[in-house]
Amino acid sequence: MERMPESHRPEIAVMVPCLNEQAAIAQVIADFRKALPDAVIFVYDNGSTDDTVRVAREAGAVVRSEPLKGKGNAMRRMFADIEADVYVLVDGDDTYDASAAPQLIQKLLEESLDMVNGARIETSQEAYRLGHHFGNVMLSSLVAWFFGARFKDMLSGYRIMSRRFVKSFPALATGFEIETELTVHALQLRAPVGEVPTKYRERPPASSSKLRTIPDGIRIMRLIMRLIREEKPLEFFSWAAALLTVLALALALPVLQEYLATGLVPRLPTAVLSMGLMLLGFLSLACGLILATVTRGRNEAKRLQYLNVPIRFSRTTAKAE
Repeated sequence: MERMPESHRPEIAVMVPCLNEQAAIAQVIADFRKALPDAVIFVYDNGSTDDTVRVAREAGAVVRSEPLKGKGNAMRRMFADIEADVYVLVDGDDTYDASAAPQLIQKLLEESLDMVNGARIETSQEAYRLGHHFGNVMLSSLVAWFFGARFKDMLSGYRIMSRRFVKSFPALATGFEIETELTVHALQLRAPVGEVPTKYRERPPASSSKLRTIPDGIRIMRLIMRLIREEKPLEFFSWAAALLTVLALALALPVLQEYLATGLVPRLPTAVLSMGLMLLGFLSLACGLILATVTRGRNEAKRLQYLNVPIRFSRTTAKAE
């Protein structure tokens, strides 16, 4: 393929958040330098206790540190510090296919997208543990139900993003739930996104995963529920109102039947409880309606901030290499 003219080439930054990846980081840097020779590779160390920093520096990466523990904290720092036109986010464990990066970047530029997600295709049984696979499917399905089914692998750590998207992303998460926040932000913003299947392999023998299946899964689930409450308040509080209304009617029905038969209300506490639950149901629905208006205003503000970020590289002039 023909090379893109120098004046049309975007500035590409490869961002690698890592913790104790001494065994894998040099190979990650070498692979991405081969795949993207014009890119600057940034390694953000998140408090490693091994020789990750030294190995990364010797491999030629720009190494910086983020003392606040958690992948989300490292990514927030990267998004704030690094200036580029195209951002390549990848884990430092040598599980993602660096040779796919040019294809993903080309898709981002040619289709004027804001994010291209590298959906994982495991090349061995050791690469993708059963618990992780099940959790990813369940959580991705939950997000798709509420926010839209545009990603099959929302927890992938391999993403290509535009400057506009990165600089308008608030990055509030602190840990591995940051991928969920990235996905929901793109879906809520209705940003142009794409997804490309990419190979996913097992870690090197001396490298170990930092993901804790159950605790991190619970944190991701909590984040999803919080995002549903904050971004879809009418749906969230409508479900609560419906549940309270059903409980209120279930308690009120026997009381009503007894009143129609005898003209008496001997189960007064049940009647009061039923009325209280019904009032709470109406209050919940009212909260949903009010917060939906507030959320709409907040989404409009986020959209305006997104549009306010200047694009230094004109994607419409990009041609395939």
